Amino acid sequence: MNWQLLPQFALTGFLNGGPIALIALGIVLIFKSSEIFNFAQGQMLLIGAMATWWFASPDGLGLPLWLAILCALATAALLGLVIERLALRPMTGQPLLSIILMTLALSQLLQGLTILTFGTTQRNFPVIFEVTNPYRLTLPFIYNDNPVIVILKQNLVWSFVVAMLCVIVLWLFFQYTNTGLAMRATAENHETAQSVGIRINRVFGISWALAGAIATISGILIATASGLDLSLSIVVLAAFPAVLLGGLESIPGAVVGGLLIGLAQGLVAVPNNDFFLGPQAAQAIRNSAEIVPYIILLVVLLFRPDGLFGQKRIERI
Repeated sequence: MNWQLLPQFALTGFLNGGPIALIALGIVLIFKSSEIFNFAQGQMLLIGAMATWWFASPDGLGLPLWLAILCALATAALLGLVIERLALRPMTGQPLLSIILMTLALSQLLQGLTILTFGTTQRNFPVIFEVTNPYRLTLPFIYNDNPVIVILKQNLVWSFVVAMLCVIVLWLFFQYTNTGLAMRATAENHETAQSVGIRINRVFGISWALAGAIATISGILIATASGLDLSLSIVVLAAFPAVLLGGLESIPGAVVGGLLIGLAQGLVAVPNNDFFLGPQAAQAIRNSAEIVPYIILLVVLLFRPDGLFGQKRIERI
């Protein structure tokens, strides 16, 4: 194994886990409040990023980037409210499978609307972070008489920072605002929350609006590095294992799960990692890093199905 490259790939993967954690947070937010696993989160992410491009692009409205981001956040929040009000609120009381199929149908509908509105052309996302001047970090380690240096792209570092700041803001929102406390109470028990005067339908709507805004921020962070096309919605597939790894109802678990998934993807990409597995097996793993989250998911479901921070619920029959 090339040990000198291990810190580079590990730290890169860990920082890549920031946006994944943010996507997972949006999924957990909806599940905690309404017990709906949203399979359309990837398409909400795609629409938010596309809306940002349209608001900022000369081919669109040509707004300043900061204003374009605010408009996109408002658009995504409104989309979340419309989805909850028109598609999911009428499904209240329906079997769980019906609601899951509804979110799957929504994902295909939103994907089709995106194609009709924006087309299938790949676009360059507006430049937010400088790409030609990466950060150089010298670690306090020596390898072959040379210091270990890690080179990190600016967009990678700042995407992680922004994602973690969003997590902190959401934590403060849930801890110290009346709306956040109402959402926490609703997540614990719908009937009890309703009995003390909390309007749970309003809480559901706010949850979907917040999830739309979170998806938009995630899409912007990812698009700054990978560009903007229809494949952006596929990124959310790495967030599903992160959610289940951390625990379906745990916001800290979503963050930890996202970071662990990013770290795992970074570690399997280390070149010359054939000391333990052999050259052919190591190369196969490096070429299929996308499946690593699902391998982790399989292990979690086998040995800890509630996730690292999930709550075990015991129901008396």
